[in-house]
Amino acid sequence: MEPAPPPEYGKIKVGDLQLESGIVLPDIELAFERAGKSGGPVILVCHALTGNQFTVGTAKQPGWWHGLIGPEKYIDTNQFEVITFNVLGGCSGSTGPTSINPVTKKPYQTDFPKLTIRDIVHSQVLALRKLGINEIKAAIGGSLGGMQILELAITYPDFAKVIIPIAVTPYLSDYGIAFNAIGRNAIKRDPAWKGGFYSEEDRIAGLEIARMIGMVTYRTGKLFNKRFNRELKDGETFQVESYLNYQGQKLSDRFDANSYLYLLEAMDSHDIGRGRQGWKKALGHITAKTLLLGYTGDLLYPPEDVKEIAEALMKAGKEADYVEVKTDFGHDGFLAEFPKWGGILQAAL
Repeated sequence: MEPAPPPEYGKIKVGDLQLESGIVLPDIELAFERAGKSGGPVILVCHALTGNQFTVGTAKQPGWWHGLIGPEKYIDTNQFEVITFNVLGGCSGSTGPTSINPVTKKPYQTDFPKLTIRDIVHSQVLALRKLGINEIKAAIGGSLGGMQILELAITYPDFAKVIIPIAVTPYLSDYGIAFNAIGRNAIKRDPAWKGGFYSEEDRIAGLEIARMIGMVTYRTGKLFNKRFNRELKDGETFQVESYLNYQGQKLSDRFDANSYLYLLEAMDSHDIGRGRQGWKKALGHITAKTLLLGYTGDLLYPPEDVKEIAEALMKAGKEADYVEVKTDFGHDGFLAEFPKWGGILQAAL
């Protein structure tokens, strides 16, 4: 078998998009990665909050799921074509707050309109159709990506044959919204944010703090305690503090504060039951074979709540399954320990 060619990168011009708010966002484009067997069954991957389209990546710059997807890996790019879009509202090439507003000829920044998960899903389906793809083998994603997968299966029931929503619940809990609210406040109360109209030179310390807050919720206390063990880095600073500072600075170097805010708000609005008589009724629209994965210790999307989706689907006569992955990584389990759960995805496909 010939090995799959290296990933293709580019942008799809989608055109004007009417958002749920009624606002028409003109001339949107989505940046993408297209990896694997050209013409093979298509798998759509949807990324998480601070993710991007670089899912598979290259040997020099491996993508964030390179341990899961690639030649002869759990999702075999010699067999499948894997497509990931940078989400609408993102900052890795897709239309978002950093894009030029065609009216003002300046970056949108906080003039960018509010987005929902449904808007993000609509834009990706339109982009796939521009690529000549009207149906796909499967759609997979975790966290914000999982929200997109559920919405895709409800809004476009015949689009994907298999869906694998990972570490996601039918709606974001008040507990999850609470952490997002703290992160939002950290950014918006930073004088450097300037109401969202900051310059490239401005360093938004609030984004770094928001990331530090997020990192604490993504992992379990057990993992933190085991990894850092109260060790000091320089006689005064705890290793865990140094780690969080590093993670905050690293995100600030590559991610836009306004994009972070817009995507947090989209996550907060996530509720598959909104306007559909509740989330259990909404699940009735799903026709795809469904596999749900939950991770022990996930504070934001507790595995018992993920399992409840599978149970509701089965009760409605749908083909659904649930697997709980035992891990100390908590919510970040979907970005780690692939040998524990990659085979489950492989079997589902």
